[in-house]
Amino acid sequence: MSARLDRTPLPRSFFDRPVLAVAPDLLGRTLVRRTPDGPLELRITEVEAYEGESDPASHAYRGRTARNAVMFGPAGHLYVYRSHGLHWCANVVTGRDGIASAVLIRAGEVIEGVDLARRRRGDSVESTRLARGPGNLCKALGITGEHNGADLLKGPLIVLSEGEPVSAALIQAGPRVGVSKAHDWQHRFYLSGDPTVSAYRLSPRAEPPTGA
Repeated sequence: MSARLDRTPLPRSFFDRPVLAVAPDLLGRTLVRRTPDGPLELRITEVEAYEGESDPASHAYRGRTARNAVMFGPAGHLYVYRSHGLHWCANVVTGRDGIASAVLIRAGEVIEGVDLARRRRGDSVESTRLARGPGNLCKALGITGEHNGADLLKGPLIVLSEGEPVSAALIQAGPRVGVSKAHDWQHRFYLSGDPTVSAYRLSPRAEPPTGA
């Protein structure tokens, strides 16, 4: 199977929905990335939803800025940011234009371009760990700040419409990883038992639960 960008992407209407509807529906979908070094494909296995100005853990909680502007739409674009100055994180923008929300792609299985991903991550890295965690995922796929705002319907990254979403019985929900605010919100979705899913870690700066 070739990672061609002429394959059919998911329509804009898929992303133009509430973030808590889009997030679990991304599980099992294929993210295609074309690079000068070759193609890559990733099966998405773990995501986190962020609801924007109503969500204390969201970058958009305090309103629109130059950094988070992409989160405010239109839907179906990629919001990429640098986390703690160390690694890139890729998010899928969702919902109505002008209302900020996005889904962080936390982990996935590299199903094409494994050798290329391993060259980026290190020869000793196990296949199940190549894209485990949002920073590792971006490094494996070569996603950087230059992809901030990229249209997921046009490339250089697309989410394919091929295949069917996974059964709801395989999807687990839980608290978000590593955030200090609203960490207890059940906005993390992942494929139960999948070895590529990242481990849950409570932030050492975690504030008291909000109960949401």
